[in-house]
Amino acid sequence: MAKIRILLVDHQTLIRTCLRMFLNAEPDMEVVGEAKDSRIALAKARAMQPDVTVVEIAMPRTNGIKAIEQLLHECPQTRVVVLTLYDDQAYVRSALAAGGSAYVVKRAAPSDLLNAIRTVYRGHFFVDRTLAGPMLEGFLEKVTRRSGESGTARSLLSSRECEVLVLLGQGYTHRQVAEKIHVSVKSVGTYRWRIGQKLELHSRAELVRYAHVSGLLSPIRFARGAAIRQ
Repeated sequence: MAKIRILLVDHQTLIRTCLRMFLNAEPDMEVVGEAKDSRIALAKARAMQPDVTVVEIAMPRTNGIKAIEQLLHECPQTRVVVLTLYDDQAYVRSALAAGGSAYVVKRAAPSDLLNAIRTVYRGHFFVDRTLAGPMLEGFLEKVTRRSGESGTARSLLSSRECEVLVLLGQGYTHRQVAEKIHVSVKSVGTYRWRIGQKLELHSRAELVRYAHVSGLLSPIRFARGAAIRQ
């Protein structure tokens, strides 16, 4: 069985050591690299092409959200799991908008981290159960208010734009979407921009959740550990 190849990014050596031992004990996981800052993380991501990167966004002298964007630019096929001290809703939204696929706080149960890694590896999203409820409730209220004014996604978007929205909602990167619908990555970016303009949704996180609540995908449901699935 192929193992999930993981890169750990945290400025604390003890945290990385404990995480490495914990994750390597799982039969389907393997830590292939570690980094103490974003510069080293980018270099190792390019060299190792990990399946999943576990990132602490609360690192000194590093903009953690910007680090996620840079990481995905350099290594677009990796899935980013944020494992952090921050439990503020603004950080959750920012991390997902930057391209993160999961958000877990360090006080969570160890099983939540394992669940998050396996969930994003399968192409879904995961949000810590203590944060998911309020975040999604606010988003659903926003979509409900807008629905009476703007109409449904299907009535506003072209068939190609709906197709792109569905793929983004399923967690695919721009490059993966481009490969699936046989267009350039630049074209996918243009489609995403048009979708954002028409639906007034400008972050990745909002687009993904809109794809679910609009009916284009199966409704969001919370599995064990608040996994967001199709």
